Amino acid sequence: MLNYPCLILDHDDTVVRSEATVNYPSFCAALEVLRPGQTIALNDFTQHCFSPGFQDLCYRYFGFSDAEMDIQFHMWLNYVRAHVPPAFDGMAELIRRQQAEGGLVCVVSHSMEENILRDYQTHFGTQPDAIFGWECGDGKRKPSPYPLDVIMERYGLNPNQLLMVDDLKPGLDMADSRGVDFVFAGWGRTNVPQVAEYMELHCKHCFYAVRELYDFLFAET
Repeated sequence: MLNYPCLILDHDDTVVRSEATVNYPSFCAALEVLRPGQTIALNDFTQHCFSPGFQDLCYRYFGFSDAEMDIQFHMWLNYVRAHVPPAFDGMAELIRRQQAEGGLVCVVSHSMEENILRDYQTHFGTQPDAIFGWECGDGKRKPSPYPLDVIMERYGLNPNQLLMVDDLKPGLDMADSRGVDFVFAGWGRTNVPQVAEYMELHCKHCFYAVRELYDFLFAET
């Protein structure tokens, strides 16, 4: 019997290494167009996305208008369509075993569904059972508990049957709002010690290798 019948995974820098290979270079390209001469370092980008969040970075820090935000979004979309981020070592084995043993794999992410599906097919030869991506819209994206509520209602599950795995604070806040167990995906955040320090203070489970999560998920009870 699975310890967690439903595994809920973030995507960027939890399943695939996308920040340094896709999201950050795309944002830098957008700055060249929208804010010539302004830059942001990778670690500062990570820290701001951690808290208070990417939208705050765009709207408050760089002062994007809604029209500029739309330009940034479409530049990112075109970039990510042309660049497939690498998966973290061990993630394929973990996802395949969870599904092979009858468990669910759901994705709650700020990525687009089309990109998540492509990455899963490319790296794992499978698809998630459910995806709650950027298309959910304002008020339904994490940290909103909307994805968790839908998953529990759709599959008849209780909070203790779900495990949320994420590398950033919005996933933790979402899980906490519904009493769902949470794992900090530290393998995607080794570049910013401040993030790991915060998560270690607020998370019961912090893992720094995918294999640690694998052993936790499939440990005999």
